[in-house]
Amino acid sequence: MIKRILMYNSGGGLGDSIQIIPLILSLKKYFKDSDLYYLGAHENHYHGRLKEYNIKINNLNLDLKYFGFRWWHIFFAKRRFNKMSIKKFDLVIDLQSKIRNSFILKQIPTVNFYSSTYDYRLCTVKKNYIFEDNIANQTINNLNKFLNVKINKENYNLNYLSQDLIDEAKRLLPNNNYIGFSLTQGNVYRKKSWKIEKFVNLARKIVVKKKVPVFFIEKNNTDLINKIKSEISTALFPELKSKISSPALVTALSTRLEKAISIDNGIMHMIALSKIPMIVLFGPTNSKKFAPDNINVDILDSKEIYKSNDINKIGVEEVLKLI
Repeated sequence: MIKRILMYNSGGGLGDSIQIIPLILSLKKYFKDSDLYYLGAHENHYHGRLKEYNIKINNLNLDLKYFGFRWWHIFFAKRRFNKMSIKKFDLVIDLQSKIRNSFILKQIPTVNFYSSTYDYRLCTVKKNYIFEDNIANQTINNLNKFLNVKINKENYNLNYLSQDLIDEAKRLLPNNNYIGFSLTQGNVYRKKSWKIEKFVNLARKIVVKKKVPVFFIEKNNTDLINKIKSEISTALFPELKSKISSPALVTALSTRLEKAISIDNGIMHMIALSKIPMIVLFGPTNSKKFAPDNINVDILDSKEIYKSNDINKIGVEEVLKLI
């Protein structure tokens, strides 16, 4: 019987944590009498910036910053774990594929170890596992083989959001015909951004079609906000008029939109939880891996269309046609 499960996630961005919410919910529903723990290489977003999503999961804190990314962690992981009240896990799920991280993770005592690292050779149960682009889908399908069970995928339900967030979203966006825009990237090392001039041009065109552009931009990005305001007088920045500042508010606001356009970033995943129609633009990053796993998402990938990593090869008219 599986009583304790540990999930390890090496991703540091909010989007990385949001992408595995369906996996967490699926495991919680199937193993409803089990204790589910989370170990992150970075801060635990579910107890931090993502706490308003109400994803209930225990945090395993070994007090090792960037867990798995330092070889010396291999000497401390088991030692720190042995000081805890938990003696052993029944299942450890490794959600990354770096062999260093996996070897360090294996220092934590467990009965069953699942990992895609080294073509699944580190798994305690040998099966014909598959690789999929979506990490949640891949893990659920392979765990069904690993454990000989039938775990069904559970997507995020908007009922998890508090009524306060829903009411705030209605207050900030009380009408219809809103089109959302997300244009800033969190990872500065990859050029994922579509030019601001293209976003402005697109927003102007939807204004002509009697739509209202809504921009999701962090409050401290004042220069960008002021530039857009100077170009589009009807543009809305709802988060500026709220005392609430959280990713869950972005999701609640997204339920008020007719459609959203976004680059590959954390906000894209926040919007995707609302299940509204989306257009997502990709350049250097993998659209099959990172695009929202929703049926009403249109993907414009410069690699597929133009055989180029340059996202700015995608034209305004291409996006407008999908709107």
